[in-house]
Amino acid sequence: MTLSELSIRRPVMTTLLTATIIAFGIFGFRLLPVSALPKVDFPTIAVTATLPGASADTMAASVAGVIERQLSTIAGISSMSSSSSQGTTGITIQFDLNRNIDAAALDVQTALTIAQRRLPIEMTIPPSFRKVNPGDFPVLFVALSSSTLPLSAVNEFGDITIGQALSQITGVAQVVIYGSQKFAIRVQADPEAAAARGLSLEDIRTAVSRANSSTPVGTLNGPKQDISLQASGQMNKASDYDQIVVAWRNGSPVKLNEVAKIYDAVENDKVATWLNGKRAIVLAIQKQPDANTVAVVDGVRAKLPSLQAQLPPSIEVSVMMDRSVSVREAVADVEETLLIAVVLVIIVIFLFLRSASATFIPALAVPISLFGTCAVMYMLDYSINNMTLLALTLSVGFVVDDAIVMLENIVRHIEHGMKPFDAALKGAREIGFTIISITFSLIAVFIPVLLMGGIVGRVFREFAVTVAVAIIVSGFVSLTLTPMLCARVLKAHDPHKKENIVLRLFERMFAAWLRGYEWALDHVLAHKFLMLMLTIATLGGTVYLYMIVPKGFFPQEDTGFLTGITEAATDTSFEAMTTRQMALAELLKSDPAVDYINSTVGSGGPNPTANYGRLFIALKPQKQREPAPVVIARLRQKATAIPGLQAFFQSIQNLSVGGRPSKSQYQYVLQGSDTETLYRVSPEMRDQIAKVPGLLDVTTDLYIKNPQMTVDIDREKAAVYGITVDQVRNQLYNAFGARQVGTIYMPTNDYQIILEAQPQFRIDPSDISRLYMKTGNNQTIPLSAVARLVPTVGPLQINHQGQQPAVTISFNLQPGYSLGYAVDQITRIEADSKLPVTIATGFSGTAQVFQDSLRGQGVLILAAVFAAFVILGILYESFIHPITIISGLPSAGIGAILTLMLFKMEMSVIAMIGIVMLVGIVKKNAIMMVDFALERRRVGLSAEHAIREAALLRFRPIMMTTFAAIFGTLPIALGAGAGAELRQPLGIAVVGGLCVSQILTLFITPVIYIYLDRIDRKLKRRLNPQEHEAFDEERPRAVAAE
Repeated sequence: MTLSELSIRRPVMTTLLTATIIAFGIFGFRLLPVSALPKVDFPTIAVTATLPGASADTMAASVAGVIERQLSTIAGISSMSSSSSQGTTGITIQFDLNRNIDAAALDVQTALTIAQRRLPIEMTIPPSFRKVNPGDFPVLFVALSSSTLPLSAVNEFGDITIGQALSQITGVAQVVIYGSQKFAIRVQADPEAAAARGLSLEDIRTAVSRANSSTPVGTLNGPKQDISLQASGQMNKASDYDQIVVAWRNGSPVKLNEVAKIYDAVENDKVATWLNGKRAIVLAIQKQPDANTVAVVDGVRAKLPSLQAQLPPSIEVSVMMDRSVSVREAVADVEETLLIAVVLVIIVIFLFLRSASATFIPALAVPISLFGTCAVMYMLDYSINNMTLLALTLSVGFVVDDAIVMLENIVRHIEHGMKPFDAALKGAREIGFTIISITFSLIAVFIPVLLMGGIVGRVFREFAVTVAVAIIVSGFVSLTLTPMLCARVLKAHDPHKKENIVLRLFERMFAAWLRGYEWALDHVLAHKFLMLMLTIATLGGTVYLYMIVPKGFFPQEDTGFLTGITEAATDTSFEAMTTRQMALAELLKSDPAVDYINSTVGSGGPNPTANYGRLFIALKPQKQREPAPVVIARLRQKATAIPGLQAFFQSIQNLSVGGRPSKSQYQYVLQGSDTETLYRVSPEMRDQIAKVPGLLDVTTDLYIKNPQMTVDIDREKAAVYGITVDQVRNQLYNAFGARQVGTIYMPTNDYQIILEAQPQFRIDPSDISRLYMKTGNNQTIPLSAVARLVPTVGPLQINHQGQQPAVTISFNLQPGYSLGYAVDQITRIEADSKLPVTIATGFSGTAQVFQDSLRGQGVLILAAVFAAFVILGILYESFIHPITIISGLPSAGIGAILTLMLFKMEMSVIAMIGIVMLVGIVKKNAIMMVDFALERRRVGLSAEHAIREAALLRFRPIMMTTFAAIFGTLPIALGAGAGAELRQPLGIAVVGGLCVSQILTLFITPVIYIYLDRIDRKLKRRLNPQEHEAFDEERPRAVAAE
């Protein structure tokens, strides 16, 4: 007894099994998390080290180099890059996809502990690390502002009350404060006043450091009582420091306020953030690489009301740049697309079957298959995201295929006079093998997708599994529920029943199609050689079109958020940068597509150097503006009106690849240990790449011409005065390095005491000569007595890739130009430039992953075809019939690529997956024809008569399944709603491929079958000369002729 017969004879069992699938599916669907994409982020850890006042050279050599050498001993690192600028080093470590990020964090912590012993002793704050990708954008901003409170107070509430609480939420990697104004006490010394009293800045540093002491003082242990000791030492306000005695001169004390100005200030007064032109403190919430964006945002929003209640009423709290909004909108639109696809598929089935009861049966296969798939998704810890919903939507078109094939065969028997119960038994028995063939051959094409490596494989693994599960569930439903319902729901055929005019018209139209197809098929069979040549031509055409079609990575999504990086000359001051940045923000805010702007200037937060600025731009809803590329082009044009400032814009994407933030979206890296050659070649390559048509915003991160003033110490003269080089460097650090000389410890936070020279001594290089050194006999001499000033240029920022100096050239693309084109052009420039052998080159981030995916595309298609061939060969026990079945695949390839080119779309990774799906979908037409033809051959018909009869008899189910697949995919191809840019190429490829292949395979398959049938029979006789006849008799039955 077959599974179908068991299901027909035991309807209660079948019904309960189906109800169980639905129940588990509903349960799983309600618990599935929501996200933009599957978990595809590389395990990434960011290390940060600070040494205020240190130059980029010093940071790169004494900090970054030391840490990188220790980190390089960790296993499983796929890439490591660093960026060192004034006082700061950031190191990004990306691990292999299979590396556990928590285990990697432990290794990083151990490496930092070892490296710390070799770092400069002036580093008062040890290096720290976070499980965060600095190249990824924050998922949410919380802005704090006040009209009455100072920014340092607002910062305190933001950091302690809100920031620390939000950092503890599951999935939050870190809360970065943009425009941080953390409280600090600044001691601004007057070098001349100090020198007049025989003091150096080192004396002031020592006095302040010793006066603010937190040294423990112990306990009194008496025979009956212990008493804890406290001693006055720590001073919490700037006014407390005025009366500190720095030294005694002529019997009188020299107090600190005589040689310095002490006031309450902030740690970094060269950084600022504005929200729509108003100063603010912005908390940027960044998620961990494996965290769910929607879950993180929901957790933050749920926590905020209770935290906001702890703030003073004068502090305004604004939540902005919520990246979960675009995710939710995209998911909602895909769900709507899914419902539309279901309705369209049901309409198609109804028009072909002309019966509500008959339509109800295959229509049930759609929700049951989708619910069953949701249950398995929950078991596999998947999420509702663009990929899985896309898979479910595409599944709608072909999960009904098996049910349609089963139903149509049973209905055919009923129309010939059989009772529904008997027709169900016979029809299910006949068609069972065909359904198994269609199901397993369709699943087979996704096996290579499951085996894909890298980030692309991770993205599509959930897609492939979701589709495969939907197909398996639909096959099970078609072999169980569908025949059972046919036996009990369908009625005996009534030839006198009159249908409504719409159905009669459609039936007449279909009859005309069938007559036209019969006429065309007879002509094709009469000229088989021409069709054979056309088949070969489709194969060649597919290869040719694949070679010339523009190739890209992932389509650019319009998430409604843009980021802009502004850049001025390397010697631009904070004040000058602020003026330009505010002018630009005000100009951009006037654009009709812009909702609000968050603007940040200064070194810190998102900016690596002082000549950088950052803009986070929220656009209005899509219905109220143009597409993001149009808006970006307009903003780019407006930004040119601000002199002395360059602006680079890009749309924030849900899929972020690479760990290094850059001014443009795509990166090309040059690296080598020979820095002189590297720094000479890089600008030349940048200039050549900038000339490539279609490339925008071509720029580098090479800043080696920053004005510097080198203090050249005459060691011999210094020795005469008893002055060491270390004393000179310390004096300079005390004056110009914003040196931390003490720490104030409070119950909720700790604050720095910063020593520096007064502003009038830090304006011009000539002010350095106003510094005084203390000699060995306690006399003061000007610094110029032992040193001279030499104007030079040096690096503002130094970058490493894989521990070697590196320069990154970044670029954007004009609309209409593909990433594949850009990669080809840059590769050609590289070949023509004949770069020195000491220079290594390569693409980074998105461009690198694109190259990897491009190398695997051809192999992926061939692997899918081979997997289908193997499964079909096993099912049919034939080497030849699988070739017949897959002979129509090139026609689908031509249709898909031509349609993409017609709509001016790239062959993206998304579109390539659509073509892989076509490999599975298109075969079903040929399977239905070949399966029937084989049965007719067994009763003695010739190959030509058998395949002709099969093609005409299976024309209706072929048209039904194809139209169901086309209309199920059509809503995706039309590309409406949020995130449609990501989905549309797949829909376009599938619809175009189905339309062309539907026309051609109806003729290609019969012709190829006729040519290969004789070869197949000869081959079988040679393989099984004695068992050949017995094999023919025992072969599983498919569709028996009436």
